[in-house]
Amino acid sequence: MSTFEMIVKNETLDDIVTVFALIQATPHLDMMIRIYNRELLEEYGALEDTYARLINAGVLANGKNGLAVKGPNWKAPAYMTERRYI
Repeated sequence: MSTFEMIVKNETLDDIVTVFALIQATPHLDMMIRIYNRELLEEYGALEDTYARLINAGVLANGKNGLAVKGPNWKAPAYMTERRYI
């Protein structure tokens, strides 16, 4: 099982997007989440709502080429600081 697969199966959508929106454009991230845990995106617009919520909270900001950048309130999710998947 890949690291990304373990993260998608075990973490919240907010925590996944907080990290992976920095390195993956929305369509690619959507596809990868749907492959490993379709239930996270069962509700229509769940990914877009998550992006909007994180941008409004200052966790993410709009960047270039479809990627997000760290906002002023960005901090690493617990799974990163605890190094759960390494």
